[in-house]
Amino acid sequence: MLTEVEGCVNTQLYWDDINEGDDVTKVTMAVPYDKVIHNAAATWDFFPGHHNPEYARSQGQKTIYISTLFFQGFADRVVTDWAGPKTFITRRKIMMRGSVYAGDTMYGEGKVSGKRVDDNGRHLVDIEMVIGNQDGPQCPVSITAVIPTRAEAG
Repeated sequence: MLTEVEGCVNTQLYWDDINEGDDVTKVTMAVPYDKVIHNAAATWDFFPGHHNPEYARSQGQKTIYISTLFFQGFADRVVTDWAGPKTFITRRKIMMRGSVYAGDTMYGEGKVSGKRVDDNGRHLVDIEMVIGNQDGPQCPVSITAVIPTRAEAG
């Protein structure tokens, strides 16, 4: 099944076809200076480390860096780009162990660590992934997503 989302054709994966150990497709994204600042403004996260290079350097950072919400949104994007537009994120755990800075290229990739049906009959897929930059992995992420079955798709 192909679905059009924001002008892009995106294939929906189904729970029936996903197996433990499957790769979650790697997504990369340039992080220009203005994207870091625009994200901070759009999310009302006015912490100075996200827009003031001098403040960021005073914290021991090399320049401004992306916010927690940026990491969360990117992690969700990696999963939904892989699984498709009818995927619903139900749980996300991120361990912020490093920074992604303005000027970096970030990536997210992972593997399916499990699949199950919960007590409410939802078809869940567990994913272990990492978000990183050119310096390597920065943040491990665990995500659980509801992914439709072929029967639910009709």
